[in-house]
Amino acid sequence: MSTTPAVAVYGATGHTGRFIVAELRRRGITAIASGRDAAGLDKLAAEWGDVAVRPATVDDAEALDRALVGADAVINAAGPFAITAGPLVEAALRAGIPYLDVAAEIEANLQMFADHAGHTGTAILPAMAFYGGLGDLLATAAMGEWTSADEVHVAYGLSSWRPTAGTREAGKVSHERRGGRRLRFTGGALQHHDDDLTRQDWDFPEPTGTREVLAEFSMADVVTVPTHLDVAEVRTYMTVSAAGDLADADTPAPEAADASGRSDQTFVVDVRVRKDGAERRATASGQDIYAVTAPLVVEAVERILAGNTTAAGIASAGTMFDAADFLRALAPHVTVELP
Repeated sequence: MSTTPAVAVYGATGHTGRFIVAELRRRGITAIASGRDAAGLDKLAAEWGDVAVRPATVDDAEALDRALVGADAVINAAGPFAITAGPLVEAALRAGIPYLDVAAEIEANLQMFADHAGHTGTAILPAMAFYGGLGDLLATAAMGEWTSADEVHVAYGLSSWRPTAGTREAGKVSHERRGGRRLRFTGGALQHHDDDLTRQDWDFPEPTGTREVLAEFSMADVVTVPTHLDVAEVRTYMTVSAAGDLADADTPAPEAADASGRSDQTFVVDVRVRKDGAERRATASGQDIYAVTAPLVVEAVERILAGNTTAAGIASAGTMFDAADFLRALAPHVTVELP
């Protein structure tokens, strides 16, 4: 009997899904490709002959169950997650296997934590991606031995942002679900607000340097960080130029700039944690926010399957893993600077 783990990827034919399948194969993990696009799955199978394909739609529970037969875990890379996350996590729980997703949809993340609050069994790990997971790991590592903090600030310095079709659709669904309002975590609680976005300068590490950012640009960190860190304020920021790319309907989708399929986009995530006038800082930098999601979520699934975790049940990345050790394991995909 083979001891090689098998991981199902739902949404395998999508932009991020393909990076995830490639990363699984690179690490010697058997990939089971699933999703709604049967024709796309057939093309993927022809390209990667060692990948089994199992089409399934999220409104067909029996098809989802068949798709997960023999899988040791499932990664959901198919948005909008408001539609896919619920059925996929239920299928994972029926199969008794860990569920991970790469959702950046704030409402989908909130729903997942609310629906499975108190769950202590098989691992459920939402938002294990560039947005949500990476910031949470950085904030946790920056906290160190602190048991509480006054503020967590997460600033995203993107050189550009060419959104995928999936990003645009997920963003539309998320925007509609919160009635066009934004979310902030302040006073120890999530709050919807209609305040205008303000601009300010943010001093990112070199070579990015000072960039203009939009303050309180709602990101998944306002959900993931407070699930386990005792902090009163979580604020997120996005470079103005990247936010403009996202808002522009004419901004093209990502284009490959190297043999791995990565675009030429670069990023730095700068996290600052403050307590009683002291500040700690943790940063991560790399190339292509979609491509880097693959080593993030595959590293996570490997650790879960190996039992290398610090929590069970539903949890964010900073709870599930030793944050500093996890971040260092992402080299060479991500360069980190920790306190």
